[in-house]
Amino acid sequence: MEANFYGFLRRITIQPGETRSLAHFVIVGRTELPTSGPVPAPGSEIEAVRVRAVALAAAPDFDGLSVGERCELANWDLAALDPALPATCAARQAPQPEPFRSAPEPVTSSPYDVVNKTLTELQADMTAGRTTSQQIVRAYLDRIAAYDTGQLGLHSFIHVAEDAMDQARAADLARANGRAGPLLGIPVAVKDLYDTKDMPTTNGSLVFEGFRPVKDAFQIARLRAAGAIILGKANMSEFANSGRHSESPWGQVWNAIKLSSTSQGSSGGSGVAVAASFAAFSMGSQTGVSLNAPSGASSLVALRGTDGMSSVSGAMPLTWMQDYAGPLARSVTDLATILNVTTGTDPADEATVDADRHRPADWTSVLDPNALAGRRIGYLAREFVAPTYGTPGSLVVSRAALEQVRALGAELVEMPRQPDPFSSRPGGSLQAEGWYRWIAEHPESPYRTPAEIQTSQRKLPYNRSTRYTGVPMTPQQVTATRADRTESKRLLAAWMDAAGVDAVIYPNNTSDFHDNDSGALGGAFSTAPASNFGAPEVIVPVGVNDHGFPVSMQIQGRAWDDAKVVGFAYALEQRMKGQVTPTKLPPLRYVAGSEPTPIVIEKAPAPVTQPPAPAPSTNGGPPPAPKPAAKKRITLRTSVTARRSGSRVVVRVSVVAPKALAGKRVAIQRRVGGRVVTVARVRVAANGRATATLRLKPAAAYRLRVSAPATATTRAGASAFKLVKVRAAAKR
Repeated sequence: MEANFYGFLRRITIQPGETRSLAHFVIVGRTELPTSGPVPAPGSEIEAVRVRAVALAAAPDFDGLSVGERCELANWDLAALDPALPATCAARQAPQPEPFRSAPEPVTSSPYDVVNKTLTELQADMTAGRTTSQQIVRAYLDRIAAYDTGQLGLHSFIHVAEDAMDQARAADLARANGRAGPLLGIPVAVKDLYDTKDMPTTNGSLVFEGFRPVKDAFQIARLRAAGAIILGKANMSEFANSGRHSESPWGQVWNAIKLSSTSQGSSGGSGVAVAASFAAFSMGSQTGVSLNAPSGASSLVALRGTDGMSSVSGAMPLTWMQDYAGPLARSVTDLATILNVTTGTDPADEATVDADRHRPADWTSVLDPNALAGRRIGYLAREFVAPTYGTPGSLVVSRAALEQVRALGAELVEMPRQPDPFSSRPGGSLQAEGWYRWIAEHPESPYRTPAEIQTSQRKLPYNRSTRYTGVPMTPQQVTATRADRTESKRLLAAWMDAAGVDAVIYPNNTSDFHDNDSGALGGAFSTAPASNFGAPEVIVPVGVNDHGFPVSMQIQGRAWDDAKVVGFAYALEQRMKGQVTPTKLPPLRYVAGSEPTPIVIEKAPAPVTQPPAPAPSTNGGPPPAPKPAAKKRITLRTSVTARRSGSRVVVRVSVVAPKALAGKRVAIQRRVGGRVVTVARVRVAANGRATATLRLKPAAAYRLRVSAPATATTRAGASAFKLVKVRAAAKR
């Protein structure tokens, strides 16, 4: 396994007082296509990078190094660099090392030790008067300053709340006035794709640097209402693009347990913030593996629930319909406590319409150490034997966990090959659909089309693109995609029904994790089909392999079996007690009255954008390209009527729009308190007209408006909110 890591491997002998250096060149090719003209031939950029690498190997560019620095190079032939250099270096007097100056010892002004504490323990200590929210937050902030920032920091945070201590004081005051609650005064780190009204939301990218939404994401608003402290925004892979690394302009997240390893992605910051005891729990998201991989790398618990069990309203999209947003926690008990707050129906997220019907009234009610007794648990034998790529020691631990499932009273059932998700290939871009919806819900956004976002040159170089063709899905494509997702869940249930099993168990991480500075995939995972089918899976730690890396398991259920699999995970957790905690991030020494160390989070410099167009020729060359015409302002005329009909209010919205919007969809939006909720979308006909009939819950009046996207010739726009009063239905 060690020979397969893709990092640079060198062996160097260094004498006392000697300095030796390694020099490597990293050549980054262009990933974006030119903004105009023909598309380059496939492989042409790879060949250009190869040619450049060969040239640098033969004639390395060390012009920026002094003679002394060149003499210190350990991995280059000095004579090949300069025939006179070896003699120069031999005659050169070695520089005297500077006196060693140790960094000041990091300390904390909080008398309370938060290291490896669950939120359940934190809450019990606050309730008993042994600590306060202010002491807990101060302890976390001091640890962030000590271990998360600087060159050797873990880089799990992009932004730390300036008012964190003010939030803690408010929580302590509320407790003193008689308020209680499981999350009151508990600090949480939030992946930086969730909207936070008091902090920037960047999606891990300079594309959204400084962007501040006007309201919280649905789940964040619920956490605030429950008294949680929003401690800061967790680092992530830019735009949630990577499932194996979490890298952004604010730094690459490093593993808290194995410091040189990857944190996994894209919720790596969310996982590391909890594992390193920088926060009590965190909020992450998953499209493919971005809850199960980071929780596995940090030895945490997470649930990728059934589609719609929790809202993604206010979370930046990667893939519409497959994105899932939820917590990472230290224990299954903590997870259940958080799910009581974050799950449930959200009027602004149509996918959650059935969540309240399927979620338990209290998630902690399913925490039974005997939950696996008498159950039939499926497994795929091939997942527990050495794969083409993996670490045998990890699978030894996974097989031991499988035997503990049997010891807990479950019958193990070997399963046939799992089905593939259903696809009728309805077409359309799920990514584009997600961004069109996000833009419609964020009129304060600086962007009006997904193309502006996806082609921004402020992305990291390897994520940039200059051409984007994503368009919103048609209503027929949306309907077909939903039907595919429903059929996938049915196929998964049929597969499990045929074997008569209550759940299926998989190993999670089946190998060590790669070094964080390698280009490898990060490690091997055995992925349950949850994300591709929209069904629930829970991740639970089960121990450590022979190389000291954490190992965890995935328990997969049918759609809406979320509570059941959480109960199974609790039983396995209580038997295995397999959580691994960091050993290199010790508690800080308490010094009463010590001054807090400022938290300084640095970001990468602004990226180099595409060069400007060349100046027009003065010797008969082609004239400069004409400037694009200014886009016209959109004017929407709307009329709305509303009447009571039985248990619902029937609202009819008629829109007259510019014909440039023909084929586009306009959003019918409703103001609910301080929030703007999209209640429907309707396509504009060729004549510029659109009509929508809505059936809404009863109210005396509504405030409605129509919002339209931008086109090639028009800017995005919205009608003013209209107050629509409900008239009584005519008597029969």
